[in-house]
Amino acid sequence: MNTILQRHQEFCQYQIVFKNNTPRTIKWFKEVINYFVKHTEVYHIEDVTQNVIKQWLIHGKCEKNWSAKTIRTRLGNVRLFFKWCVARGYLEKNPADDIPAPKLESKIPKHLTKEQSTLILDWAKCYPYHHYYEKPRAVAILAVFLFTGIRLQELLNLKINDVNIKENVLFVQAGKGKKDRMIPINAQLKRYLEKYLAIRSKINNKSVYFFVSLICTAQMSAEVIPRLLRKIGKKSGVHIHAHLLRHTFAVLMLEAGCNLFSVSRLLGHSDIKTTTIYLSATVHHLQDQVSKHPLQ
Repeated sequence: MNTILQRHQEFCQYQIVFKNNTPRTIKWFKEVINYFVKHTEVYHIEDVTQNVIKQWLIHGKCEKNWSAKTIRTRLGNVRLFFKWCVARGYLEKNPADDIPAPKLESKIPKHLTKEQSTLILDWAKCYPYHHYYEKPRAVAILAVFLFTGIRLQELLNLKINDVNIKENVLFVQAGKGKKDRMIPINAQLKRYLEKYLAIRSKINNKSVYFFVSLICTAQMSAEVIPRLLRKIGKKSGVHIHAHLLRHTFAVLMLEAGCNLFSVSRLLGHSDIKTTTIYLSATVHHLQDQVSKHPLQ
């Protein structure tokens, strides 16, 4: 019989070779299918039914409080796998095909105000760090998030050659979806980066990565940034995380008058429709439009 995990391994190899999926995407595929098998206790493809998948999703909603977005992505994940199984002759019919995906909630993306953004930058400058090197690095990290809208993993992957201070350009290599993009560096961000680079050259100038640790030339640990944001958030009283800062960049840029197409390019969105969600958070833009009402 065909075990789910055996066929899923073949599926992942296919996605790597023919779909050019990233290691992160493959990891996500595996996490979802492993959780599916563990929870349902269904180990063979032939035993997977529509009801098995529905009960798994119901459990996720009722017991794990999965959001509509989580249910949609996990349903899409297993549906893609079983579609591949049908194409290979391992299944006659895709058991996930007729399961409806829930509608997404229309929520305004959470973001910081301009004042809150300035506040957390100020706290990053005066936080009592253990090592003098940590201050310019922390300020530079926060500034890159706020002034570029970069994703967490993209920031961690930045190489020293990706940040061109002379030409005022930050180059994101193989971002989400393996897409490259260039983001201009404005004058304020440039000053923060120059201060960081001046200290970096004294501490750790052998690493290929832009943001480095104190003790080695390897890539900075992924835990450094969430830990930093928790510290600054606690001191400032403003809860922050990396993706919130990305939302903040988008909203502040739109409120400042930047057009939607440019914001979409800066964020690295494949579809401009993804960027339109931030319009719901741009109150100033709406106020300008309402002021044009002919009855005023």
